[in-house]
Amino acid sequence: MANFEYIALDAKGAETTGSIKANDEADAIIQLRKSGLYPTQVVPAGKGGVSSNAKRRAKKGQKDRKAGAAGGRVNGKVLMIFTRQLATLVDAGLPLLRGLSVLGKQEKNKAMAATINHLADSVAGGSTFSESLGQHPKIFDKLYVNMVKAGELGGVLELVLVRLAEYQEKAQKLKNRIVAAMVYPIIVIVIAVAILVFLMAVIVPRFEKIFAEMLGDKPLPKITQVVIGISRWVQDQWLIVIILCAVGYAGWKVFSMTKVGRQTIDKAKLFLPVFGPVQLKSGISRFTRTLGTLVTSGVPILQALNITRDTAGNVILSNSIEKVHEAVREGESVVAPLEASKIFPPMVISMVDVGEETGQLPDMLLKIADVYDDEVDNAVDAMTSMIEPIMIVFLAVIVGTIVIALFMPMISIITEMNNQSG
Repeated sequence: MANFEYIALDAKGAETTGSIKANDEADAIIQLRKSGLYPTQVVPAGKGGVSSNAKRRAKKGQKDRKAGAAGGRVNGKVLMIFTRQLATLVDAGLPLLRGLSVLGKQEKNKAMAATINHLADSVAGGSTFSESLGQHPKIFDKLYVNMVKAGELGGVLELVLVRLAEYQEKAQKLKNRIVAAMVYPIIVIVIAVAILVFLMAVIVPRFEKIFAEMLGDKPLPKITQVVIGISRWVQDQWLIVIILCAVGYAGWKVFSMTKVGRQTIDKAKLFLPVFGPVQLKSGISRFTRTLGTLVTSGVPILQALNITRDTAGNVILSNSIEKVHEAVREGESVVAPLEASKIFPPMVISMVDVGEETGQLPDMLLKIADVYDDEVDNAVDAMTSMIEPIMIVFLAVIVGTIVIALFMPMISIITEMNNQSG
């Protein structure tokens, strides 16, 4: 028997290389196929037929699978598309392992493709799908893993995957809506800062020279003196300005990482005049949809509350959910701690109360989430309509003040020139 080198694809489409003992090339191919491999090239050992490029590709595939095992982050949109595609394949009757293999081959995101291939390897090795997902906590959070686990235990994995896909799609839509609304004020603020820097660093110094040449020692108006003083300070102390901004940002980050800082910031997010309603309504929508989806999928209520608390995204809401968890654990109603939190509106409390009394709490929670998705849209529209005039007035005041400060001395210069010519 002779040694043969081969390049082959496994059942998941991953390329691998190796060597095998066989009587001839045909025998080597038969042995490889029996072992579940699909050879693409088989040559006698030492003949150089298996190219180094192919070997590198195979090794890269192995590294990618290891990278998937180690875990990495992917954005919400990529995860949402994966969940929807997997739900569609499983719901259509395709076995889970086969569905994962198909998605692993077509996934363009390298981190997600490596993760899917690792999931397929883990499932093929005898692990449950939820156990395999739990090996990638940076990608699949507790909500995802526990919903899949409940689906496996209840024998309704395809139904749970569909619900999970719907949940992610609605959550992503809500997030995109809020992010899109925040883009406008951020752009306006950046433009305003750029205009200010340009005026103070370039335009004001030129006017200052003109005033010195034309007016000599004559006093400038107070507003002009203030603007010129600020301009000089910015030019002379620009490094200090940058350092102060950096220190302020670092201080803010450190403060936000402390318990008191996190609570203060999260409370401000919920009750700020313009931005608060959007944050509060999106938080309520996330809470009710997450809890409703988990309980509907078969996750026990106490475990569902724990998961919802961890994924709330706001410390104030998390503390309120923790109190709900304690009340339910003691056999009490959900309504009382929600009402005591002073965060949830009366409509939410009333609907939860009705759902609890009728035994339809999960469905009622999802209805609340649908209502508050619309409320978020309305709050975003209201916020945008308020921000636009505020930003316009802000820019007008800043730029207008600088323009007035620069043109007041110009009026004096023009008046003096007219008097001299007259």
